[in-house]
Amino acid sequence: MVKPTLVTNTIRSRREEAGMTQAELAGLIGVTRQTLIAIEQGRYSPTLEIAFQIARAFGLPLEDLFQYPEPTQKRED
Repeated sequence: MVKPTLVTNTIRSRREEAGMTQAELAGLIGVTRQTLIAIEQGRYSPTLEIAFQIARAFGLPLEDLFQYPEPTQKRED
């Protein structure tokens, strides 16, 4: 069983706003459509290189597309 990633993203909504298909974006960044689907659904974290390519495809900084939760502090009782 694959552990889901904690990284979330807004790729799908950004892609749809841009009027781009999954196949178009996948071709633009050099991955398969299946890989892009997995990234959009949070089942796969892209490499840093792919993340930068996706961000550049939209002309946005990484943090506008990808989010990572702030660490939670453990309470010591």
